[in-house]
Amino acid sequence: MIDPTAALDEGGRTWLAAAVDRIRADDAAILELFPAAGRACGRGPLPGAPGWTVDQAVRAFLLLGLAAEGEALGEALFDVYRYGDAAEKIAVLRALPLLDAGPHALPIVRDALRTNDTRMIEAAVGPYAAEHLPDHEYRQAVLKCVFVGVPLREVAGLVRRADRELARMLADYAHERTVAGRDVPEDVWPIARKGDL
Repeated sequence: MIDPTAALDEGGRTWLAAAVDRIRADDAAILELFPAAGRACGRGPLPGAPGWTVDQAVRAFLLLGLAAEGEALGEALFDVYRYGDAAEKIAVLRALPLLDAGPHALPIVRDALRTNDTRMIEAAVGPYAAEHLPDHEYRQAVLKCVFVGVPLREVAGLVRRADRELARMLADYAHERTVAGRDVPEDVWPIARKGDL
């Protein structure tokens, strides 16, 4: 678990403790407290956790306070995501692997993958998607990353989940780009060549 408390000042720690208590008493409080996390606790990089910001970690901590489970948790998370700005949506996506929502949070990943916001797409193809996206949707997510310029190193589980069909899709993409005289991203080739195996 990403623990933000060491990065917070006394005011931030006090706010976070009170916020978690409120959420544990009433899941609905998350909708009020989640947007306030950045103002209350800060938005800078989280020391010792590359890629995480303080507000993302605080928001993940808040989500862990939810009592809902399974499908109800998936619905609660979607509500938080739906009403959030881009930073809040990214925080929900980053937190998904830490939560016990099973496949019930997939609507959040699917929604993020429909955007053209590379930050959201990158957050959407994390460990949760690698664990829960069906094969055909996972392949489409990889292609979306290629189309919008998200480096494939950011796609969780790619080595494990890359199969001949994904290799074929990427080889077709590379062929079309080459015929059109366009560059092919270097990270496409190692997966595209798997189709030759």
